[in-house]
Order: sequence, then structure tokens, then C-alpha cells
Amino acid sequence: MGWFRAPLPAFHDPAPYSVSVGGPEGRWTGAGLVLAADTVLTCAHVVNDALGRHPFEVRTPGPGELHVAIRMPYGRFERCPARVAHWIPPRAKEGGPVPDSADEWLGDLAVLRVDAPPGSAPAPPHRSALRAGQEVRAWHASGHDATFADLKVKTDDGPIAYLDGEATGMAVGPGYSGGPLWCLHEKAVVGLVAAHFMPPRDATNGRPVPPDPQHLIRRSWGIPWQRVEAELRTAGVPDLTGPASAGPDDAAFGLLAETIGDALPTGSELGDVARRLATECGVGHGGDVTPPTVEEFAAFLLQHPRALPVLTGLLRKNHPEAAERILAAGQLSRVPRLLSPREHHQLHARLRDLDPGVLARFAEAVRAALPLAAAFPGGETLDALIDHLETLPGDGRSEDGEPRVPALLRVLEYVGALCAQEHRARLRIWSDGVAKRLGIPRSALAERRSDGLEWARALRSRSRVRVLVQVRAAEPGRHRLRIWCDEGTGPRQVSTDTSMSYTPQEAARELIQVLETLTPATEDAERPLVEVLVDDKSLNLPVDEWEAQAPGQIVPGVLGVEYPLVVHCPDLLRRHERFQPDWRRRWRLLDTGATLVVSGASLDPKTLYAELMDRLDAVRVSVDVPAEHRDRIVQICLAMGIPVVVWDRARDQDSHAVERLAGAATRELPDKVRSYRANTVLHPREYPGRPVLAWADADRTVPRLHLTEPQESA
Repeated sequence: MGWFRAPLPAFHDPAPYSVSVGGPEGRWTGAGLVLAADTVLTCAHVVNDALGRHPFEVRTPGPGELHVAIRMPYGRFERCPARVAHWIPPRAKEGGPVPDSADEWLGDLAVLRVDAPPGSAPAPPHRSALRAGQEVRAWHASGHDATFADLKVKTDDGPIAYLDGEATGMAVGPGYSGGPLWCLHEKAVVGLVAAHFMPPRDATNGRPVPPDPQHLIRRSWGIPWQRVEAELRTAGVPDLTGPASAGPDDAAFGLLAETIGDALPTGSELGDVARRLATECGVGHGGDVTPPTVEEFAAFLLQHPRALPVLTGLLRKNHPEAAERILAAGQLSRVPRLLSPREHHQLHARLRDLDPGVLARFAEAVRAALPLAAAFPGGETLDALIDHLETLPGDGRSEDGEPRVPALLRVLEYVGALCAQEHRARLRIWSDGVAKRLGIPRSALAERRSDGLEWARALRSRSRVRVLVQVRAAEPGRHRLRIWCDEGTGPRQVSTDTSMSYTPQEAARELIQVLETLTPATEDAERPLVEVLVDDKSLNLPVDEWEAQAPGQIVPGVLGVEYPLVVHCPDLLRRHERFQPDWRRRWRLLDTGATLVVSGASLDPKTLYAELMDRLDAVRVSVDVPAEHRDRIVQICLAMGIPVVVWDRARDQDSHAVERLAGAATRELPDKVRSYRANTVLHPREYPGRPVLAWADADRTVPRLHLTEPQESA
């Protein structure tokens, strides 16, 4: 064993390798395995359960927070926030979704990034292949010492392994999934617990049937470690299946050893820096007397992915030339990452504080900041994107051989441009520190910072094609329309006869004919936005449900299903003109402002007024109150300049639609509401809501004529 070494695994007590995994409410749904100081492996269905989702849900979880409990000495537990970094959902053996009745499946892995205090997680255990005949042990998510279950591996020739429990002691059951299978003889983890076969129950009443010698007793199945490695490798999960190897044949090895020897020529200097490096990386070392050899030092830099960034930080002040040479040598190897452990932890702490709407646009910022970068893997999490960004080189705009701005720092400047001032400042302070360690001139980072701000300004000015339609009541069951188109240069009227009235079906047909004439600016342009201009008595008019099915037509045309459709009541803003500056200010904060939820049956309008005046950063209100209060609440919000208001015209309270749309980024709401309406047609029981989205864009003009003067020219 070399001078740099991880703490010896506690073979006499392997239980700390098993952690508890649960949701934000504190309920532990399964176990997990420590893979690194900040990384835990568990089953995907454990995560689904913790987040209140179906066990076989395949969609990658959002940034919703999980919790992991790490076993500490003396029976204590360290509870830490965690999130999904890599996602391998459950899948049927033949591919596709897993049926609810399935007993076996493939995939089902989730890598969690854990915000654990330094030194709280045990050193990763040894891992070995699972083999038939091994005696293994598993632990329950509760973490109690008495919950261990002893099992014997029966098969090892497939993607799953069958395990039989002993007739005495604990039996594997709910709460064991995702935990490690610890081989008692080899003192290594050989797989994960995945599921168990429960005793049979009576088909009529669901109660357990009397025991029978023919029943299957205490059989479980797990995922062999060799299968875990294959799944992680296929999913592109980096650096989690074991430490990298390094030696004299590595292209960077010789240059690193030479540079370390030149910069730290004495044993005391070498030992002092080596001990500080080991501490920062969370590993053990050979003591205070004998320093490592330069070869051991260089090998460690090529084994620990974050050791080289730590070393450059230690050398930057007193040995800047050595720091530059070490950075250059690191580019010859694929092992070193961009950030030190401390920088990596601080970055995620800052990102965790950002508005969910900004985080939802992280991938968009990546595409804008790195337009020439290779394609990113689809469906990745925020952690996976950051992991990938760390491996990308800097951009090509540098002069006189100056260090180039890394891809990750450039992306974060674009993300920061979307943030509120306070969060932007914190991201910039973090970026300044990393850039200083890397020797990047402030002018280079300032240029990328300017690029990000320019992109954010262009983003705010960029808008989709829209069709505006004023809808006014005529005789019962009929409506009068006035229609404008706006391709970005302002509304132009396309309807001239304002005396004609239409049934809902005729009105939908008229609108779709106008929409079909619009030519998208680019092939990937968004579908036009339909903006319905109404008075304050018609906010719940079901224009989105109007269908343009005509005789002889094959395809129906439901307006709110085909097109993102919003309502707008300019007359409310006009009648309460003092709130128009607030409206424009709130709109500018659309990507970073706050969301308020109004619920409860007894909300006093004066209380709402005071809350909206107190929260001038609020840009969006979700209204989920009984029908007798709802319209008044909505009108107050719109009159006071809230640009985005969501409610359900079909429900009194506890709206599925309002709850479902709560997690959507504000700017994406028109398309998310359209998608919900499509699902209302497709799955009416699962999507019972009738969502209404009021959308008042302060950057786009509306015709001068709205509701009260039907003959005035627009």
C-alpha cells in the first residue's frame, strides 16, 4: 500500500456501508451503498417510492430533494440532503415498461449525489463479483443493528441472482431494497438487494394463507455486482466502479513527477504539501515523518480525480509556474477533473439555492454557451451535465497562450445571467476563485460574463409568433371575434367583419384557418401562441376546448390541444393603472421571481393585497381555492400586475391540474398547459382538471381596442 491511502475498511463492521434512503418527509423507503464520500448507489424504485411516484416510473426525477442517513459511531446517524445524479430506470426483461404484476425486471439503479460533511461517509468498500454459494448479509433501511438478514447466493449466471434466507433470523422484506450484499468470506460487496418474494395471500380477502411446505419461503433476488458495473458503464456513469490505475506508462506520469520534484525539492516541503493534499481529498496518508516519493505523489494525482485541482490550489501562490505545468500535464490524462472537492461541494450548494425555474433552463444555457460542443447525452440530470462539463476543454478564444476559460465556467456565466442579483453574485465569486486557481486572466472571464448577459438580453427579447383574438359575447351560444397576428413586429389585424357571430365550433375553425397561414421563422420554431383577450367576466370561457371538426375533415382541431392558449384581460390593468410599473418589473423577473400559492377557503382579499405588495418579486400565482372565492382572487392578482396566474375552472379546491403544473418552469407554462389539455382528452380520469393560464407579456403590445369600443380601429 502506498503513502496515500484511504482509511482501511472496517471489515469487523460492514454495516456503515449501508445507508438509509428516503424522501423529504423523513420516511425511509430503502437502503443504499456508499460508493464515494459524496456518492451513494441504490435502486431506482427506492427513489421512486421516496418521491411518492409509481415504483416503476421511468422518467428521470427532477431536482426534488432526497435524504440519506449515514451510520456514524456510537449509534448516531448523519442525515444529509441528496439528489439523483444518474438514472437507470426499471425495465422489463424484454424491454419496455415493467408491468405492475412483474416479479423480476432489469435496470433499476440510481446514483445519488450526497451533500455529506467531510469525513462522515465511510471509505468505499471493496467490490467483487457475485458467485453462487457465497454467504452474504443485508441490512434494513431503518439502520437498526438487529435487522441484518443472512442469505446464500443460489445462482450467478444471469442479470439477476436468486438468494435464499436462513430459516432463523430476519427475513428480507420491504425496506431492504437498494442495500449492499456483503460477502462475509471475501469481505466485499458483491451486489445489491432488489426485491423479494412475499408469502402467498388469499385472493379473496388478501390475508396470508396458512403455511404450507410447498410455499416459496424467504427467497429474494439481487443485482450482481458485475451486472451493476455493466449498467453503470453503459449509462456513462464516470469513475464509480473503482479507482483509476496509473504508472510510468501514463502520458502524464513523468511530467508530473518531474514537476513535483522541482517545486518541492526537500522532504519537509514534499511531506507538508502531501499531507494537506490527502486531507483535502479525504484520504489517509503515511504519517508525519516520512514523505511520499515523487512517483507515489504523481501516481496519486492520476488515481484520485480531484487531487490535481487541490494540488494546483496549494501551489498557485508560492509556485505558480509549477501549478501551470501540473495543469498542462493533467490535460494529457482523462482522470483529473476540473474542480477540487471543496469547489465541487460549493458549486452544488450555490446551485441548490437557485430558483427551480433557472435550474430548469440549465441545459438551455449549456447549448447557448457551447454551441460547437459535442452533443450531450439525452435525459441527463443536472449532476450528469456538470460531470460532463468538467471533462470539456476551454473555449478557443485566448491570446498569447493564456489559459482558456473552461466550458463549465462559461456555462455558469450564462446561468448566472438568468439569476437574481444576489445569486448571480455568489456564482461569480465562486467562478472568480476557480479562475484564479487556474491562472485565467480576469479579462477573459469578464468577456465570457459579457457573453452571458448579452444572451440573456436576447433571450428576453426573443418571442414566439402569436395570434390574438378578442372574444365578446353575442346572442346566447355565439361570440364575436377580432383577430390579430403578431410575428414579432406588433399586432396586425386579419379580421375585418366584427359584426359576424360564431358558434364555438365555427370560431375554432376561423382561428385555425388563420393559424395555418402563419409561416414559422425556422424549422424548429415553437407553435404559435394563442392569446385570448377577454373581459373580467369571461376569464373562465372554455376557448381551449373549442373544436374545429368540420364535415369531411379527418383530423379534429381542439384549440387548446393543438396550440398553447392563454387568456389576457388588459382592461383590468388599464383600470388599475398604478400597478402597471409593478407588472413590468415583475415580468422582467419572469425567470427568477417567486411563485405564490393561494389556497384555503377564508382568504381575505385585503390579506392577498398586502401579501402581493410585500412580495414585489412574485411573478406567478397558483390559485387553488373554492369556486366562490376563485374569480375574485384571480381578478385581484391580474389587476395588481401579476403576469402569470394559474387556476382550474373545473375544481373547487385540491386541483390536480394546479398541483401538476406547480413544478413547471414559468416560461414553459404555456406549453405545459397545452400538454395537460392533450392528456385530458387522452386520459380523462388521470387528468381531470381544466387549467386556465392568464399570461400578460409586458414586452409585447396588444391592440389599442380591446373590449369597450368595438368600432375603433386597431
